[in-house]
Amino acid sequence: MILRYTIMYVENVEQTLSFYERAFGLERGMVHESGDYGELVTGETKLAFSSVALMRQLGKSPARADPDAPVFEIAFETDDVAGMLEKAESAGAIVKQAVRAEPWGQTTAYVADPNGYLVEICSPVQSPGK
Repeated sequence: MILRYTIMYVENVEQTLSFYERAFGLERGMVHESGDYGELVTGETKLAFSSVALMRQLGKSPARADPDAPVFEIAFETDDVAGMLEKAESAGAIVKQAVRAEPWGQTTAYVADPNGYLVEICSPVQSPGK
């Protein structure tokens, strides 16, 4: 078994795809002709978005994301956390934590996307002694 995709429920799939392209340099994969579903290419696992309207049609009641009380986060790894944080902010992300060196040897920053989802921007974790 493999993890194929993560789906986040959003009000506007097109605007969300556009934000992630501008903020994090991701590439669009497929977008359904209805505009209610789209994917971004992120390696083996896709980052996907489904409209809240579609989920309601399917009998689900998705809650609104809250970056101050998140139930999960997504993380993008980069060697330039500060540069990516600046790029994300200029694309409309709201900074929730400025760049910080963590005691385990990683650099992190956090933003909220326009839908309220918490996104970590982080460096690779450095193994002890490296």
